[in-house]
Amino acid sequence: MTLVMGIDSSTQSTKAVLVDAADGRVVDARSAPHPVGTEVDPRAWLAAVDRATDGLLDLADAVAVGGQQHGMVALDEDGEPVRDALLWNDTRSAGTAADLVAEMGGPQACADAVGSVMVASFTAAKLRWLRDHEPEAAARVRRVLLPHDYVSLHLAAAGTEPFTDRGDASGTGYLDTAAGTWRPDLAAAALGHEVDLPRLVAPGTAAGTTRTGALLAGGTGDNMAAALGMGLEVGDVLVSLGTSGVASCISATPVADGSGVVTGFADAAGGFLPMVTTMNAARILDLQAAWLGVDHDELGRMALSSVPGAGGVTLSPYYGGERSPNRPAATGTWTGLRDTTTRADLARAAVEALLCSLAEAVERLVAETGRQPARVLMVGGATRNPAVQALAPALLGHDVSLPPTGEYVALGAARQAAWALAGTDAPPAWPAGPTTVLTADDAARSAAPAVRAAYADLRERTAPWS
Repeated sequence: MTLVMGIDSSTQSTKAVLVDAADGRVVDARSAPHPVGTEVDPRAWLAAVDRATDGLLDLADAVAVGGQQHGMVALDEDGEPVRDALLWNDTRSAGTAADLVAEMGGPQACADAVGSVMVASFTAAKLRWLRDHEPEAAARVRRVLLPHDYVSLHLAAAGTEPFTDRGDASGTGYLDTAAGTWRPDLAAAALGHEVDLPRLVAPGTAAGTTRTGALLAGGTGDNMAAALGMGLEVGDVLVSLGTSGVASCISATPVADGSGVVTGFADAAGGFLPMVTTMNAARILDLQAAWLGVDHDELGRMALSSVPGAGGVTLSPYYGGERSPNRPAATGTWTGLRDTTTRADLARAAVEALLCSLAEAVERLVAETGRQPARVLMVGGATRNPAVQALAPALLGHDVSLPPTGEYVALGAARQAAWALAGTDAPPAWPAGPTTVLTADDAARSAAPAVRAAYADLRERTAPWS
């Protein structure tokens, strides 16, 4: 048996899966937690990956890392962090993102240059924040890596030069995504001086070897790895309900959305991965369950005992700011509360808000790509909530496929490792597991437009999409 390892270095933890390269079957899996926060000492990720891979790494013939996108790992001349890494969900760089977009000639010019209109999450915006707020630290920066690059380098044999892939690099704000080449001038403009960038590893090729002698693939961003792990094809739309909410699809051609809603990322297989991302997803339900003093199953049952529209209660769920629409300073807003409002109504409003937010993300993705989805797949921890499963098809406007539960980022990284090991033109074709298809009944379809309209009305009253 040829074994490959895929590693998911996410916001919350490191997960490692050891996989049979022939069919994608997971033979072992381990995990280790990460510190909580929007800025983290990146060396904590290295300790976590060492714990999660202990006893497994020696068994792998090839390894790849999928990691949280956008984070800024700024290193000095000795390869040490000049400060804690700023993560994708750190919004302090919202103003500097706007500054960079203006300097590039406006939103459409920015999208044309790098595939996306930069917002607070992008690495370039964090570099500019560092320049403006911690100039002494900025002056010491000699190299900038993404989180997955930093973990990959830790696993690599001594003397390996830092590397990355075009998928994760397309979220930095200094990659020409359509061409797949760095724009070092944009990185220098963000930080205030020239900086070393990692070499770009082509899809399906090796970046080097690990300390244990295994082949090391280029790795990629978490969303790109998930697309590989899911085996997404052109026409599929993937809706992911994790810490963030994501609607993404595979495209053969790049996009450049000047509105900034659709980010025009590259994928890990030579194509593109247009995406709409929300900052608030599963935590909407986490917070609501905590407020009501129930677990997620009970929250779902309560929501289903209410009525469509939650008795007139509507939630704009931008508790931690928002990225789509771009409102980094936003807070959550409730409306329609009455003396007749029940706990079940509050539970229902939270679930409806989550799904309405993702429904808008899917619609924006479809409008920009010009392609109606052949399938809508839904993954993530929040999909286990019974109310999410019951309400999703009507509010998303499509039948919803639920793939088997799995660590798809880590599986995608493992598939990338197997691809590089095989040296073939395309990733290995691993069989998919059984999929559950959710459909909406007539009553749910009839009620959905009014629920969507109430959500959109509240969003526009608090601030328009633009």
